[in-house]
Amino acid sequence: MTAEADLKTHAELFDRMACAVGLDLEEEAVSGTLRFDEIAEAVLRCTRCGGVGACRKWLADGVRPSAAAPDFCRNRDLLGYLSEQQA
Repeated sequence: MTAEADLKTHAELFDRMACAVGLDLEEEAVSGTLRFDEIAEAVLRCTRCGGVGACRKWLADGVRPSAAAPDFCRNRDLLGYLSEQQA
């Protein structure tokens, strides 16, 4: 897989994980809650995850708007923080 394809894959996984826990990354960015450089850093964190298969399996189970991201997610803390800001 090329570096560009890897980044696209993980950008998609990060976006899907955010959606699964009830977040809209675009809305978070537009509102100023999440800066674009933070999104880029989150995607890079995701690329360093060895649990892509577990992530895809967790995501396949559907949306869980009030749930936290799974323990293995390298962006769990960020997603949790964003969820708290919505409350």
